[in-house]
Amino acid sequence: MRPINFFLALFCALVLIFPSESMASDEDEFDAVHHSSDGYYLDFLPIGKVELPRILIIRSDLTGYGLRVYPSTKSALRSGEILAEMPDDGHQENTEDVEALINSGKHLDAKLVPIEGTVFLDLSITKHLIFALLASGILLVIFIGLARRYTQGIGRTTAPRGIFQNLFETLVVFVRDDIAVPNLGKKHALRFLPYLLTAFFFILTCNLLGLVPFGATATSNLNVTAVLATFTFVLTQVNGSKDHWRHVFWPPGMPVAVKFLLIPTEIIGLFTKPIALAIRLFANLTAGHLVILSLIGMIFILSDQFGNAIGYGVVPISLGFTLFVMFLELLIAFIQAYIFTILSALFIGMALADHSHSEAH
Repeated sequence: MRPINFFLALFCALVLIFPSESMASDEDEFDAVHHSSDGYYLDFLPIGKVELPRILIIRSDLTGYGLRVYPSTKSALRSGEILAEMPDDGHQENTEDVEALINSGKHLDAKLVPIEGTVFLDLSITKHLIFALLASGILLVIFIGLARRYTQGIGRTTAPRGIFQNLFETLVVFVRDDIAVPNLGKKHALRFLPYLLTAFFFILTCNLLGLVPFGATATSNLNVTAVLATFTFVLTQVNGSKDHWRHVFWPPGMPVAVKFLLIPTEIIGLFTKPIALAIRLFANLTAGHLVILSLIGMIFILSDQFGNAIGYGVVPISLGFTLFVMFLELLIAFIQAYIFTILSALFIGMALADHSHSEAH
């Protein structure tokens, strides 16, 4: 409650201190998708933006493959080796255009194009990567500290001590007893528990970081959720039993003609499950932030259309709905971590299961 109250109080103060014209130029429009998407910078609006390093692998017919590292997008453009390709404006090819682009702030949305060669691989650090690494670092600090307690016997030979250790032990026991064991069975639960715990706590931490002021939700990036779903897919297929693969390539108990119809469906089903897993997490986290940003955007939209008096008048309504949605987002952060983890356990458990069938003749 206290961080949320602080954030709302700070936001109200900024709305009252800064008129809507100071928050965006006359040519800019509120774009919720833009502000919730990934980028090569950290956004501390209205203070400013911190650009992140750009790391590019360039392929050239003259020099072959080469690595170029720039402290920021700004320095890459000023180096004279890189051009900025805008969605509508094309290439910015001279110094004046580059400086104008940098001063406008639109260079952060530009695609970097080398003067010589092409970008083979863009390894640049992005906002979502920063917060994914931050989530990993937070979990390492927490669980290394908890592991030291257990090596000392606290929580292993004695009862857990303190709210912190009790909280995480409750969550660990919940994942083990309510997710892993029911879906994998006692025989396999402990084997896959490290992955399920890692997925659960990583997703939960990323979700919660997205609710922090100036934060970003790494799990609202389809690349992140796709990687997590790929881990589930690989574990599912690698540990699949003979019965699992027999269901895929020669479904039992079916006429031969029907088998040939079911085989493509089963093969497609192997891939649709992780795809749905990735899209579900990505879509739910993105949708919540878009709703919050749209509600806040109402203040500036109405202010621009009907005047500052209407804009200030809608502030209590907009912030009231925003607070309600943020509470829902807090709940969704836990629910989505739970859903991804339980579906992963379910898919792995289904692949591990052995079934007895009588082949129809």
